[in-house]
Amino acid sequence: MQRILEPGQIEALASRSVPRLRLPDRSRVFAARAERLGALSRGHALQGYLELLATLAAAQHAALQSLEVTLPNESRRAAARHHGMPVIPALGEARSSAWRGVLDALRTAVAAGNYPPAVAAACERLATRSAEALDAQADRLLAVEVAVGDAAAAPLIMAALQVYWVAMAARLVADDVGVPESSGVCPVCGTLPVASIVRTGAPYAGYRYLHCALCATEWHRVRIECTQCSATTGVAYHSIEGGSAAIRAESCDSCHGYRKIFYQEHDPAVDAVADDVASIALDLLLTEAGFHRASGNPLLWQSPG
Repeated sequence: MQRILEPGQIEALASRSVPRLRLPDRSRVFAARAERLGALSRGHALQGYLELLATLAAAQHAALQSLEVTLPNESRRAAARHHGMPVIPALGEARSSAWRGVLDALRTAVAAGNYPPAVAAACERLATRSAEALDAQADRLLAVEVAVGDAAAAPLIMAALQVYWVAMAARLVADDVGVPESSGVCPVCGTLPVASIVRTGAPYAGYRYLHCALCATEWHRVRIECTQCSATTGVAYHSIEGGSAAIRAESCDSCHGYRKIFYQEHDPAVDAVADDVASIALDLLLTEAGFHRASGNPLLWQSPG
């Protein structure tokens, strides 16, 4: 007897064979991003800024290699897993002071470069701020508040926080992470994604993964579905005429939001954070069409919406 499956059953069966998570590789995540930013910078209208970010990403890689962090104990991880809560939440728990040591290393690396005076000034301000002031701004940034204080220093602070959370996320295994109630936020730290990537290479080939803006974890999300409101109708794709086939924006007529989606089949080197910054012209196109970003880029501070 032939069995006919309903759409929900088909998705449930498919999900059993799809790798749910891609946890960050601490040996590659920032090194690959630095390489990508360097490559994207050549001849780009934002060459200076992309070169600055390449320096920053290289400093992130160096800081990550020597950073020691402590995960929540097993009972707390088990409770988070059981309830589908983030294992290492970005909000609501105290951070180790180690993140400020990372910030100091990043600030020093950037200050040593030949960048505009405004960059040097931001680095100098960070050097003189108290631990309490730095933690307060970090809290505002992680909460995606509009009033973030020193906006010029925000990308440096977010870069340090990225290193801190990647160091923890890289120590997890998939079984440490429960299934969250919302697939729109990172199951590891609860942060919004910066963009999504359709991966190549087994076992991820052909699947779409949302990329966490903070801990660089990626989690599976079915394609042709709005990553903000989950609508499956009114989803459209936009690109720059004559631009890379690897870069598109996925918009939704229901919530009027969009996020970018990158395709490794067209460019194996795409990086969610780096390519998002470099494709800012696509943001302008979507804004003119009446759509808003569903979430921002940690290295290009802007409030969503």
